[in-house]
Amino acid sequence: MRTSITRARRVVVKVGSSTLVANEAAAGQLATELAAFCSRGYGFVLVTSGAIAIGCSRLGYRTRPKEMAKLQAAAAAGQSILMRRYDEAFAAAGLTAAQVLLTHADLADRERANNAREALAELLEAKAVPIINENDTVSTEEIRFGDNDQLAGMVTPLASADLLILLTDVDGVLDVHGKRISVLTDAAEVGQVESRGERVGTGGMQSKLAAAKMATRSGASVVIAPANKPQIIKQVLAGKDIGTFMPSGHKTLRARKHWIAYTLRPRGTILLDDGAVRAIQGGKSSLLPVGVVGVRGDFFAGDAVELTALNGAIIGRGLTRLGAVDVARTAGKKGADLANLVASEHADIVVVHKDDLVTDL
Repeated sequence: MRTSITRARRVVVKVGSSTLVANEAAAGQLATELAAFCSRGYGFVLVTSGAIAIGCSRLGYRTRPKEMAKLQAAAAAGQSILMRRYDEAFAAAGLTAAQVLLTHADLADRERANNAREALAELLEAKAVPIINENDTVSTEEIRFGDNDQLAGMVTPLASADLLILLTDVDGVLDVHGKRISVLTDAAEVGQVESRGERVGTGGMQSKLAAAKMATRSGASVVIAPANKPQIIKQVLAGKDIGTFMPSGHKTLRARKHWIAYTLRPRGTILLDDGAVRAIQGGKSSLLPVGVVGVRGDFFAGDAVELTALNGAIIGRGLTRLGAVDVARTAGKKGADLANLVASEHADIVVVHKDDLVTDL
């Protein structure tokens, strides 16, 4: 199954804080390895952590702080050091490093996300290596990605990448007995995976599996691999049995639906009756008011919402055409009763149109 990796030419590599803090030479080693492939026509996007961890040391913090202001200060102190390491290392390897700082708000806005997509494409066309980090200095809880694994999962479709490599402290995804899983087609098969390492940063194996699912739904393959192995990028791209390989999903999503499913954060929840669940799971029906039984949260037309069954199962995500108040008022209604409640330019009043709806998350 790993032979598909050997055909990848655009690759996103994510490296974590623990790797960079434990080994100051990591940037140089990574740059040298990537340069060998760039000369053969490969394009790389590097998603990096490390600014906060390096900044904590620079500012004299003994442990990673919990206060947002201190985390932002550490990010500001560490980002320049982190980027200088990369700039010097990549220049020595004959490559141009290009800093790109993002917040979740940048990617949640469709126009700004498309601007970022075009900027990445231009950098790759110019043979530069975009080095992406979360803009932690200005990030707040509301606009954070959560961790850079999630950022990497969102950047993969943005860069039109064929492969995502998530470097970690362990040999790959481990089962409950601590043994490496070579190929993983569905995270649900694991049941409960071991979560070791990643103590310096914020991510963990569950976060990497979630990021991997994002990437596979965009059509990319994923390898979760040990960062401390020599020539790890070379081994992965050669299709060697190292780390855990997750093949690209057979149910890939177009860019806009991928954005709805995995980038936007739901502002509320709409509860559906059994008939509505069956209808939208078929993939050809929009959600109509008659199938709604309840609403949770406060949202407006155009916001992302989560759709759930009465038993709490998540059925899908979509963009609502009605605000929470109107959804609640029209729940269960149809025909003339519905038309009298909501003024609409459309002949049929729709809560979530099928073109704005994603199931099978």
